[in-house]
Amino acid sequence: MAVPAADVKAAQALPVDAVVRRKRFRFLTGGKTATGLAVIVFFVVIAIIGDWIAPFDPSARSNDLMEAPSGRHWFGTTHLGQDIFSQVVVGTRSVMLVGLTAGIVATILAVLVGVTSGYLGGTPGEGLSALSNVFLVIPALPLIIIIGSAVPTGGDYLVAVIIGFTSWAWGARVLRAQTLSLRGREYVEAARATGESTWRIIFFEILPNLTAVIASSFVGTVIFAVMSEITLAFVGVSGLSNWNWGTILFWAQSQQALAQGAWWWFVPAGLAIAILGTALSLLNFGIDEFVSPRLRGSGKARVKGADGRTHRMRVGFTPVLGREEQS
Repeated sequence: MAVPAADVKAAQALPVDAVVRRKRFRFLTGGKTATGLAVIVFFVVIAIIGDWIAPFDPSARSNDLMEAPSGRHWFGTTHLGQDIFSQVVVGTRSVMLVGLTAGIVATILAVLVGVTSGYLGGTPGEGLSALSNVFLVIPALPLIIIIGSAVPTGGDYLVAVIIGFTSWAWGARVLRAQTLSLRGREYVEAARATGESTWRIIFFEILPNLTAVIASSFVGTVIFAVMSEITLAFVGVSGLSNWNWGTILFWAQSQQALAQGAWWWFVPAGLAIAILGTALSLLNFGIDEFVSPRLRGSGKARVKGADGRTHRMRVGFTPVLGREEQS
């Protein structure tokens, strides 16, 4: 079946580079991706300005002991009179810092090792692949606990770097597999035949086609890093910042807030974790739908053509028309 004339004219009107860029970053325009990205940006802003907008010092004590949420203390207070809203707001910085830093470190290592091993092949490629297999079996959480206990002044950056250095292997394996499928494509062979250098081919021919896969790997690492940092704070591992959401839950559990009916002590931090986790998952699902041909084929959009008929179009890299329906 012919493609509607309106779609053909729209595609012809765009420059080739613009069409390629639109296809490469189309995953950012999906509903799930946009929603998740908006929530993440909100938490990043809170992490940056948290110290300025917090109404109280999160560690300051007062005579308002175990008060329920009110106009003065929006999320209530602890057994020491500490303002829980201030703790949640200030604690956002630690969570986002560890998550994003670990994600950046792991993604850089995954790209360097995965793409290089997939393109080079031979002994260098197999050596880098074996290195990825070694790091796949390194337990991250026990290593963080040991190092955090040995270096109690390491802080959030140390935790983030450890998580990043132990979380890149899976992303590298995925990128290696994708690179193996791309290095035999015609445009790569043409670039190689014209004498382009290896690194130029990797950076300008292969990496742009791995944008969505790299983004998905980054989001997955951020999810793991955030959950790991909160878990470590909840079990009382030293070496973390004074306040984050896991620390709030640690003190709420140690003081038996649930048994005392102080639901406001743990619900706000729990909701913040759930909302951030949902946003990261939505972003990851949106990227997966863009990357996976099976998921792309299941999502269809109805487009009205120039002939007045409504056509079903699959959402993906290129529109594929399905059966035709009368309007």
